[in-house]
Amino acid sequence: MSATASTALGPVTLHKDEGEALWFLGVLATIKASSETTDGRVAVIEHLAPQGAGSPLHVHHNEDEWFYVTEGDLSFWVGGRLIDATQGSFVYGPRGIPHTFTVTSSQARFLLVTEPAGFERFMRALSEPAPSLTIPPPATEPPDFARLAAVAAEHGIEILGPPGIPS
Repeated sequence: MSATASTALGPVTLHKDEGEALWFLGVLATIKASSETTDGRVAVIEHLAPQGAGSPLHVHHNEDEWFYVTEGDLSFWVGGRLIDATQGSFVYGPRGIPHTFTVTSSQARFLLVTEPAGFERFMRALSEPAPSLTIPPPATEPPDFARLAAVAAEHGIEILGPPGIPS
């Protein structure tokens, strides 16, 4: 890396409740670092999610993904392995490995980090700005999975199955 490139990138500092807040598929997602603020190196997104929230079974083709649970409990299925993740747990899912997760406590707060950045663009495409820093009200209809799969594919994410831990 050249000296010019390293000086063009500055520190990122956000405090509690700061960042770009989105209502994304039933969760409050707050973007703490993005492609724009890290020159594409990393995205950090804090999630506040209700029980039952999670992702469809999917695989990332462009980025590695990891999670750090700060409150609550989640169940992950990563590459065929079931992982119970409580407060303080770390789960890493390299690109190319199918995975999903579900919030198993009444609610959970966790960090989702992708390297390189870019996943936040997918989230923005399927979300709305959060009018408050709360979990969004329950959806009145199920998500449009055809649209979800199409937008995911545009961002290098392949949807392999519905939400929930495979049996």
